[in-house]
Amino acid sequence: MEVLKNCPACNSTSFKKTISSRDYFLSKEEFSIDECAGCGLRFTNPRPGFDDIIRYYNSTEYISHDTTKKGFLTRVYTVARNFMLKKKFSIVLHASKGKSILDIGCGTGEFLNFCQMKGFLAYGIELNEKPRESSKKTYGLDVREKISDFQPENLKFDCITLWHVLEHIHELNTTVNSIRCLLKPDGVLIIALPNCKSWDAEHYKQFWAAYDLPRHLYHFNKNSFTKFSAMHHFSIVKILPQILDSYYISLLSEKYINGKNNFIKAVFKGAYSNLQAGKKKIGHSSLIYILLPENS
Repeated sequence: MEVLKNCPACNSTSFKKTISSRDYFLSKEEFSIDECAGCGLRFTNPRPGFDDIIRYYNSTEYISHDTTKKGFLTRVYTVARNFMLKKKFSIVLHASKGKSILDIGCGTGEFLNFCQMKGFLAYGIELNEKPRESSKKTYGLDVREKISDFQPENLKFDCITLWHVLEHIHELNTTVNSIRCLLKPDGVLIIALPNCKSWDAEHYKQFWAAYDLPRHLYHFNKNSFTKFSAMHHFSIVKILPQILDSYYISLLSEKYINGKNNFIKAVFKGAYSNLQAGKKKIGHSSLIYILLPENS
């Protein structure tokens, strides 16, 4: 395990433990989350190193990397994902000034394929070999293993997207610096993240499924992500809710607490979380940030 002595965002040495939770999804191991006193970022500490963390993904239950798995939760996830394809594309279409897109952490390529069918020049990055090869074989996409496989002197993008991916990346600052280099001066960066200050996060506490330890290395909220964006000279121009996420996360969280699905209770909790997001201005369970590079 890696023990972090500095905040992975602002490099501060001042942070404290805020919560302990488990990997309820797979290993059942316990992990801790620290919060930086400087920028407010919460991060998993200690955490598996880059070469070790793959074993925490090695399960047929990890839905975003497996298109063949059956079951209730998979059906719920698939319905939500298919609904979100059009929603995501609509966001990209309205935010982007051009039609070239790079989707980082593209999984099995459904979103990129949708963009490609709509006339976009679509590229992807996917570290995991199985979904990467699936996206190539199924959709004929140009998907590469790592961000360094793209050179900014050869290709820059109108839009770069990370749909619930940034929280998984070990080299946080280095990756965002590389993203900035690959983005056109008038390009747009779109990042979706769980919100650890949402009502459902506060309600479920250590059972909140979107902590997803240790796969999620970072746990942002609106304030900490705003500070992080500014560090990298990006301005947040809009924040959009992912309404469906509260229901799916509540469904998983209920299962982690009780060992079984409770669809009715999860729907109630998810709806209440969405209601409180507006009332208390704490934000929804997951948020989509639309960012522009400063001085563009």
